[in-house]
Amino acid sequence: MTDAKARLEDLENVLAAIAHESRRQILLTVWFRGGTMSAGDIASRFHCAWPTISRHIKVLEDAGLLVHERQGRSRLYRVAKDKLGLVREWLDWFDAPAL
Repeated sequence: MTDAKARLEDLENVLAAIAHESRRQILLTVWFRGGTMSAGDIASRFHCAWPTISRHIKVLEDAGLLVHERQGRSRLYRVAKDKLGLVREWLDWFDAPAL
């Protein structure tokens, strides 16, 4: 796969992940609550059922927007800002002069 094609697929995955309001809120919650949270702490901030939050976390992880590390029996999630750079890069196209 070409680098450009891989970057486009990454961008599509990121945009699809942040298209849902709850997933955007999860990212903001983790970021503004110190940058690291357990899945249980994330879930406690929402009124959704656990399986729903778990699915949202998985979508964010699959898109590379959340990463986790194990600490004992818990997983601690943090925002992976580098993938958000793809969106910034795409938006920058609109700052370039039109052809």
